[in-house]
Amino acid sequence: MRSRSVDEFNVIRREIIEHPSNAWATQLGWEPLFTASARARVLVIGQAPGRVAQETGQPWSDASGRLLRSWLGVTDATFYDPEQFALLPMDFYFPGKGASGDLPPRPDVAPLWHPRILSALSNVRLTVLVGAYSQRYYLHGQKRQSVTVTVRAAESFLPFFPLVHPSPLARGWRSRNPWFEATTVPRLAQEVRRALHAD
Repeated sequence: MRSRSVDEFNVIRREIIEHPSNAWATQLGWEPLFTASARARVLVIGQAPGRVAQETGQPWSDASGRLLRSWLGVTDATFYDPEQFALLPMDFYFPGKGASGDLPPRPDVAPLWHPRILSALSNVRLTVLVGAYSQRYYLHGQKRQSVTVTVRAAESFLPFFPLVHPSPLARGWRSRNPWFEATTVPRLAQEVRRALHAD
């Protein structure tokens, strides 16, 4: 017998597909990209799928995802196990390319769907907020706040853990802020281990 939580996620996925605001993506044959299980201990909230992720149907299936998994200190198998990690973007579909990088996630998506998904994620111990869009929404009430300031204060937001986006476009930021890989990344991996193995 299928669990009620699995059914709930399937219901939400179907409603996302059928929602009029997503008709353009459904017509392209795209599926909404999120993975979730009520058993998941770590939740990763990113911005929106990239083109590679959308085309492969697998979140974080690009160079950014590989770097993110190294920061989290987990294998691909652990990261893609919905019993351990839930992967939720601020928009479920690739938004298209902008002048510099991908376009931002649509602002009305998270308020409409996240509350229902989060209410079914009853076992999450750590929520990793990747990039400015998720941090602005979950930490700053939509106010603009420097990612550098937010990430530098990561420990003060626990059980949320803000991260700079692992995009190649942020390589310059990482080189200008060596404290990130020296102190923030090891602390993140520690918090992930704690969340995955807590009783």
